[in-house]
Amino acid sequence: MKKRLAAILIATFTLCSILSGCGKTTDSSAPTGADDSAKAGGAQTLKIWSIATEGDSSHHAYEAAIADYMSAHPDVTVEMETFENESYKTKIKTVAASDELPDIYFTWGGGFSQPFVEAGKALNLDSYYTDYQDELPQGTMSYATYDGSVYGVPYVVSISGIFYNKKMFEQYGLSEPKTWDDLMNVTKTFLDNGITPFGVSIKEAWVMAMFNDALTLKCVGPEKLDKAFTGSGTGYEDAGFTDAAEKLSELFKMGAFDKNAAALSNDEAVSEFLAGTVPMYVTGAWLDGSIQSGAENPDDFSFMPFPACSDQAVLEDSMGGAQDMLMVNPKTKDADLAANAAFEIAKSLSKYGYQDGAGLAAWKVDYEVEGQSPISERMAECVNEANSLTVWSGTLMSAEDYTDYQSALQEFFVGNIDSKTFVETMNKMLTE
Repeated sequence: MKKRLAAILIATFTLCSILSGCGKTTDSSAPTGADDSAKAGGAQTLKIWSIATEGDSSHHAYEAAIADYMSAHPDVTVEMETFENESYKTKIKTVAASDELPDIYFTWGGGFSQPFVEAGKALNLDSYYTDYQDELPQGTMSYATYDGSVYGVPYVVSISGIFYNKKMFEQYGLSEPKTWDDLMNVTKTFLDNGITPFGVSIKEAWVMAMFNDALTLKCVGPEKLDKAFTGSGTGYEDAGFTDAAEKLSELFKMGAFDKNAAALSNDEAVSEFLAGTVPMYVTGAWLDGSIQSGAENPDDFSFMPFPACSDQAVLEDSMGGAQDMLMVNPKTKDADLAANAAFEIAKSLSKYGYQDGAGLAAWKVDYEVEGQSPISERMAECVNEANSLTVWSGTLMSAEDYTDYQSALQEFFVGNIDSKTFVETMNKMLTE
C-alpha cells in the first residue's frame, strides 16, 4: 500500500486566526513592459489552473486575486484556465505524468497530492513560506506539508455540516438535531409531510461521500476515521463502521434522499435545495456562496454541525480543514516568480473567498469584512469551537481508493449491495 498522510487537524485555531466538465477559460491581461526581473527582458506570463468555473462560488475570488496580483506586478500576465471539479482530478494527474503542468495549479492537499510530491511535480516551498508564515498560521499547513516540508499554499479553511432551510424547520416545529435520534425525528417528520429530507448527488458521488464521511465520523470518532481512511489502522473492522453503514442504509430505505439522485449533478441537487424543495444538504462551507447569490431569500437558510451518532464522537467533531491549495510546477521557467505569485494570489483568494462566502480565511484577517453572512459567522463559530477537524476522504485516501469508495457508495445507494457488503468492500479496499 502506498504511503499516505495520516493527520487530524485539531481545532486549536483562535477565532482571530481563522477569521484574522471543463469550464470557461478566463484570460486576464495587464500592461506589459521591460523589467529587470524579467529573464527574457520583457513581460512574463504565468499560467494557473483551477476548478473555479464561472458558476463556482470561488470564481469571483480567483478573478479578483489575479487582478490584484497583476496590478501589483504590471510586467506579469496571469492566465487562468478552469475545469469542472471531477474532470480536473483526472486531468491534473494526466498532465503531471506527461510533464505538462501549468506554472501554478490548484490541488487538494494530503493524500491526493502526495503522488505529485513524491514524483517531483511540486516545488518545495520552505524557503518561500518563511516570508509569509506570520500571515499564514502553521495550524493551517498540515495538509500542505509532506515529510516536514511545505509544498502547497492553502487559502481557505472549510468545514462541512448540514445546511438547512430554517423556514421549513419552523413550519414543522423542528429544532437543530443534536443526536441520531433527533435527526431521525426530523427526517421522519419531513417524510410524513411528503417532503424529501436531504438533497444529494449520487451521479457526482463526492457529494454522497461527504455525507457518509460526516455520518461515519460521528459514529467512530476522528482517530478511527483518520486511521481507516489513510490505511494506517484496522480498516473498517471496528463495529462503529458497521453501525454507520447500517444507519446510512436505514436512510436509503426510508427515502431520506431524492430517488433520482443517481441522475442529478451537484448543481442540480443544490438548485432544489436553494428553491426550498428539500430542507437539508450536507456539504462544505462553499455552499454559503451559492446560498447568498442563488437563493431568493438567503436569510431562510442556516448551518449546523452533523449530529453525534454514538458516544465515540461529540457534536463538536466535524469534517473540515485547509485542503484547497495552490502548488507550483518545479519546471516553471522562473521558480521565484511562480512561488511568490502562488503565495500572493493565495493570500488574496483567502480574503475574497471569505468575503464572498466561499469558505473561511486560512490567512490572518487584517481587513474589514462588511456584510458577512450569518451562515459564515455560524461556520466560523463551529470551527472555533471544534473538538477536532478531520479532512475529507478525498484528501485522506489515495486517489485510487477514493474512486473505489465513491463507486461503492453508488452501488450501495441503488441497492446493488447491502450494508454488510459495503463494509466488507471498504475494509478490503483500505487494508490491502
